[in-house]
Amino acid sequence: MSLVKNILTKLAGRLPKRPFLVFQRQLSTPAVVMTEIEQKFKLPKRFEGSEPSVWVEYIQLALDYKPLNLGQGFPDYPPPKYVTDALTEVASNRNLHQYTRGFGHPRLVQALSKLYSKLIGREINPQTEVLTTLGAYEALFSTITGHIDDGDEVIIIEPFFDCYEPMVKYAGGVPRYIALKPKNTNKSVLSSADFVLDRDELEKLFNPKTKAIILNTPNNPLGKVFTRDELTHIADLCKKHNVLCISDEVYEWMVYKPHEHIRIATLPGMWERTITIGSAGKTFSVTGWKLGWAYGPANLLFNLQMIHQNSVYTGCTPIQEAAAIGFETELARLGTDECYFVSISKELEPKKEFMAKFLQEAGMKPIVPEGGYFMLADWTPLESKLNLSSEKDKYKDYRFTKWMTKNVGLQGIPPTAFYSEEHKPLGENFVRYCFIKQDKNLQAAADLLRNWKSGAKL
Repeated sequence: MSLVKNILTKLAGRLPKRPFLVFQRQLSTPAVVMTEIEQKFKLPKRFEGSEPSVWVEYIQLALDYKPLNLGQGFPDYPPPKYVTDALTEVASNRNLHQYTRGFGHPRLVQALSKLYSKLIGREINPQTEVLTTLGAYEALFSTITGHIDDGDEVIIIEPFFDCYEPMVKYAGGVPRYIALKPKNTNKSVLSSADFVLDRDELEKLFNPKTKAIILNTPNNPLGKVFTRDELTHIADLCKKHNVLCISDEVYEWMVYKPHEHIRIATLPGMWERTITIGSAGKTFSVTGWKLGWAYGPANLLFNLQMIHQNSVYTGCTPIQEAAAIGFETELARLGTDECYFVSISKELEPKKEFMAKFLQEAGMKPIVPEGGYFMLADWTPLESKLNLSSEKDKYKDYRFTKWMTKNVGLQGIPPTAFYSEEHKPLGENFVRYCFIKQDKNLQAAADLLRNWKSGAKL
């Protein structure tokens, strides 16, 4: 460092008329000079503290080491044929390649209105109570930005999808966190149902500054499906304190029996204070389509529309048309065994069971999810056999997942990415794996772990 300081001192002497700033990046990278132009055009204050997400880092890690990737949440096999056939059909229609209605392609919002009117038990206006967005990400962004003002408090249930926290902060809001914690840790195999909110703790978070609570059911990464009793308690607090519920339900169709997905907007008094968010990427297994939506009462959706029209303006016409065809197909067979919304859980059930089995055999302790397609597993029973000193990250789960990627060839995601700084220790002992993968790749993961456990030099 002394050499670096000498160089900077000399450089400063040569540039007396140009102000500069010396700063040190994280991870002990060399100090650099921020020139006058760099200083003026640095990240605005409201975004200060932002860093590349876990996805940016781990996608690059996968590109560099080419592991078997069970980290990211997308299928590694084709979506339903009728969905891709619909897109092929739309691509050949020369009239569907121009701008469509800004707040949602007419055919798609009609289909969404028909579907959710049935599920919610009330008539949903396709023009004023549905908004289509560029993925559920944009639906979340428009909801949070459109409703959160400076100083508003937003309750975030942990573990949470990692974009919730920065979106609240960018809007000027103040995140308040509450973690799902296990009520029984003596089982050999835990279920996501074992993780619950402390009701007294939750009640104390609500106050006159509370503007919203973000609910994710089924939860990513835990896979918890909130029960009617749990949702009723949340709903009662929202009504008591006049709080908005932002309900992220992108995994709504992936729920394993006997569990049931209950939409909080259906509970008494909750329609008028709930915005529900969905995803075509999750619904039809087409994550690359980046198509989402939000539905709720017109007065709440208006705020989202204002954000949407002045940032995104309109979505992709062909993608929305194809998704509309997909929904129309499913509406005709809704609730039957042929319906993809029913069959996807049946398709995923054996994959879930197989993953839980091979993780146990490897020495980890899985948390079996009630919904979604992720599984958390406690990897620390292996900790005494591992030497993670080659990895320098602050949290153990980052060190573990990077070491496994590089040395075993299997990639997972570190769950501390889904916790606030205060509560990150709750996620350190776990790894997140995704099981919406081909059976042969799940088998390959099982083989990697078995071979490593039996023969690798730990």
